[in-house]
Amino acid sequence: MVDYIVVGLGLAGISFCEVLEKEGKSFKVVSDDSQHASQVAGGLYNPVILKRFTMAWKAREQMELAQPFYAHLEQKLGKTLDYKVPILRRFASIEEQNAWFEASDKPGLDHFLSTNLIPNNNSNIDAPFGFGEVKYTGRIDTAKLVESYRDYLQRKGLLEQESFDFSCFEQQGGHISYKSMQAKQIVFSCGYGLKNNPFFNYLPLNGTKGELLTIKAPDYKEENVIKSSVFTIPLGNDLYRIGATYKWKDKTNEPTEESKMELLDKLRTFLKCDFQVVEHVAGIRPTVVDRRPLVGQHPEHKNLYVLNGFGSRGVLIAPYASQQLFHYIERQDALDPEINIQRFTKKHYNP
Repeated sequence: MVDYIVVGLGLAGISFCEVLEKEGKSFKVVSDDSQHASQVAGGLYNPVILKRFTMAWKAREQMELAQPFYAHLEQKLGKTLDYKVPILRRFASIEEQNAWFEASDKPGLDHFLSTNLIPNNNSNIDAPFGFGEVKYTGRIDTAKLVESYRDYLQRKGLLEQESFDFSCFEQQGGHISYKSMQAKQIVFSCGYGLKNNPFFNYLPLNGTKGELLTIKAPDYKEENVIKSSVFTIPLGNDLYRIGATYKWKDKTNEPTEESKMELLDKLRTFLKCDFQVVEHVAGIRPTVVDRRPLVGQHPEHKNLYVLNGFGSRGVLIAPYASQQLFHYIERQDALDPEINIQRFTKKHYNP
């Protein structure tokens, strides 16, 4: 018998496995790679909502956990995953410049928003009003992380690559069993796949489709992340990731021509050089109506837990939410009420 079965191996599953390993808990993982949100994510960690110049939810605490977390993963997996790169917010007007400088005086934001106006020195960007710089930001190569962590678990014999079959799942007294596995607890961290989970599908997980392009632009020569109507994220070798879209109705992982044209139209409002589209990917972000994660214990089945709903900020939220859940299970620490699924149980759960 192991201490935990973890279902799903995106950012949520990886983060929880890391907590388990650090705390000396035994576990097995079941994952079928059906959810692509972590693999196709832009991977930026950025504490600031750049549309409104406000701090993201609990961003400071999350940043303090995330940076050593990814540094440890790099060392453990022997891979470069964390690329330190500033984010430059393109200003569309003098008014936006003024709003930025007002925001940079606010407690919390003052740590991350540079008060220096960055002039545009790239002739291939249309940015007459310059840029504001967000400090201490970067990009996690989420696709490489998922692939490397999957390989790591396979080498240790801890991964079952299959779709979780609920007909093979039983609760027996104080533990649960799945096929030949037995565990004390099970944690479902399967992204938008939670919609098919008979125990947690009552939770209001919406799912937002995001699409990203990768372009090759030899003349762009930009080493910073540029945020305008879309992000341009440097990947090296003249490649840049362009994103992202937000669609609420389409719940497939198939890229669409409509979103491709939307991204290209926005990109051309400020990028002045030629480029070629070399990749187009899509995934469903697990999003929640109140923009907070779904973390906690099933209202009836006390050894069933959920870790989900990270939306577009999974890189930052995952280590924080995973630690919260582990301490809740093992130490009986109170969960942050803003992420506890109890906030939805009374309204949505009908046994």
